Amino acid sequence: MGIQKIQNELGRRLKSLRLEKSLTQEDVANEVNMSRDHLSNIENGKYPINIKTLYKLAEFYKVDMKYFF
Repeated sequence: MGIQKIQNELGRRLKSLRLEKSLTQEDVANEVNMSRDHLSNIENGKYPINIKTLYKLAEFYKVDMKYFF
């Protein structure tokens, strides 16, 4: 699996978690201290995500990091 496919899948999972909780990108971005644009780009697989940001999002959504892999 290539890096782009991994980014796309990770973004899809993040978006799914956000929508399950009926949250906007703005809601989530504010909670984890990032811009809405940056979160959007991660959800759409355009930007890679660093481990620190992924950890913050996992904590916010109350999921184990393994969920993303």
